[in-house]
Amino acid sequence: MIKVVKFGGSSVANATQFAKVKQIVESDSDRKFIVTSACGKESKEDHKITDLLYLCQAHVRYGVSYDSILSLIKEKYYGIKKDLNLKVDLDREFENMEKLMTRDVSTDYLVSRGEYMTGLLLAEYLNADFVDAKDVISFRFDGEIDMERTKDLLLKHTKPGRKVVIPGFYGALPNGVIKVMTRGGSDITGSVIANVIDADVYENWTDVSGFLVADPKIVDHPLRIPRITYNELREMSYMGANVLHDDAVFPVSSKNIPINVRNTNEPDNPGTMIMNDCSEYDALEAPNFVTGIAGRKNFTIITLIKNHCSTEVGYLRKVLSVFEEFRISVESVPTTVDTTSVIVQSELVSECIYEIVARLREVIHPDDIRIDEHLALIAIVGRAMKHSPGISGRLLSEFGRHEINIRAINQSGDEMCIVVGVDNRDFEKAVRAIYTKFIAEVNEK
Repeated sequence: MIKVVKFGGSSVANATQFAKVKQIVESDSDRKFIVTSACGKESKEDHKITDLLYLCQAHVRYGVSYDSILSLIKEKYYGIKKDLNLKVDLDREFENMEKLMTRDVSTDYLVSRGEYMTGLLLAEYLNADFVDAKDVISFRFDGEIDMERTKDLLLKHTKPGRKVVIPGFYGALPNGVIKVMTRGGSDITGSVIANVIDADVYENWTDVSGFLVADPKIVDHPLRIPRITYNELREMSYMGANVLHDDAVFPVSSKNIPINVRNTNEPDNPGTMIMNDCSEYDALEAPNFVTGIAGRKNFTIITLIKNHCSTEVGYLRKVLSVFEEFRISVESVPTTVDTTSVIVQSELVSECIYEIVARLREVIHPDDIRIDEHLALIAIVGRAMKHSPGISGRLLSEFGRHEINIRAINQSGDEMCIVVGVDNRDFEKAVRAIYTKFIAEVNEK
C-alpha cells in the first residue's frame, strides 16, 4: 500500500509539532510521500510564514524596509533548526533569497520559500529525501498542471523505497519559472502526487479531526462525520465548511482514491474518510439522514414579478443573461407561475444592484421588482435523504416550531441537498434546530 501524507501549517508550526509529524510518519511504513505546508501559527498572536512572505514582498515592491519582517521568518526557522539539532544550511538559503529580493522579485518565488525551507528541515528530521516541488510539479503555460509530465518527473527524482518530502503550494512552468497555487494549495500538491503515483490513500493531516456535522462555533460539540462522499463534500465546502481546498478533490476522485482527513494533535482519531461511494459501508452501518449542515450569510434576493412569466419561452434565459452581463454568479433561481427570484451573494451586487435592476426592466419588462437583503443560505446535505421520505416536511415543521421564517427553499434532483434561505438573524438558530432534530435526537435513540 502507498500513502501520500500532507501536513498543514499548524502541523509544522514549531519543533513540538515536527516531533508529532515524525511519530505519525514512522508509525506507518506505507507513508512514503510527505507533502508539507509552510510553518503556520503557534498561537493566535503568531503569524503564518506565508503571510509574512507576502507582506515582505509588498515592502520590497514599494521600497520599504522589510528587515523586521524577515527577522521574524528567520527566527522561526532557526528556532526549529536549533530545537531539533538539524544541520540544514539556513544561512545559505536566506542569503540566496535576499540576493533576489529586489523590486522585480517574483512574488511566486518569494512566497514559495516558506514551503521550501519547511521541507528542507522536515526532510532532514525524517531522514527522507528532499525533492523540490519545482522539479516535479509541472504547470503548463495556461496554469493547468501537466499530470503526465509531473508523473515522469516524480519517477525521475525519487528512489524506490525511500521516503520523500516535497514542499506543497508551488511548482514550475515549462521554462522553469516558479508558479504558486491559490492559498491552501498544498492540499492540491498532495492530491496531484496521489494521482500520479496511484496512491491507495491520501491522508491530509491538519488541526481538526475530520469534518464535523456542523460548525462548532454554532453547535456545541457536534459529531464527527466518519465517511462522506466527494459530492457531499463539494456541497458542504461550497457552503462554508472549509477543511480541504476545493481543487484538491478532483485529482483523487477521478481515480477513486479516498482522502482521509486526520488531526496531527489526535493521531489515534480516525478522522473523516472521503470517498466516491460509501454504499459498502452504509450497508453495514446506516448513516444519519443528514450527513452535514453548512451555510453562509449575506445573500440578496432579487424577485421579478410578471404575469404568466412561466409560460414565456426564453424568459429565464433573458433574466440570467443580465446577471451574466454583470459577471455575477447566481446561487439559486426559485420560481413560481408569476415570479422568478434570483439569489446572489450580496457583496457581488453591492455596487451594481441598481444598474442590474434597470437592465432587467429593459430586457424583460416586469410588472414589479423587489429586492430583499440579509438572507442566509443553509445546506442540509445527506446521501441517505433520498431513502427517507418526509425529510423536507419534517424540516419545515421544525422551522415552524422554532418560529423561523423560510424565505426560499431549493432541493436538488438527486435529493442529496436541500438549501433553505432564512433571515441572517435566524441563521444560528436554524442550524441548531436542524442539528437537534436530525442528528442529536436521532443519535440519542
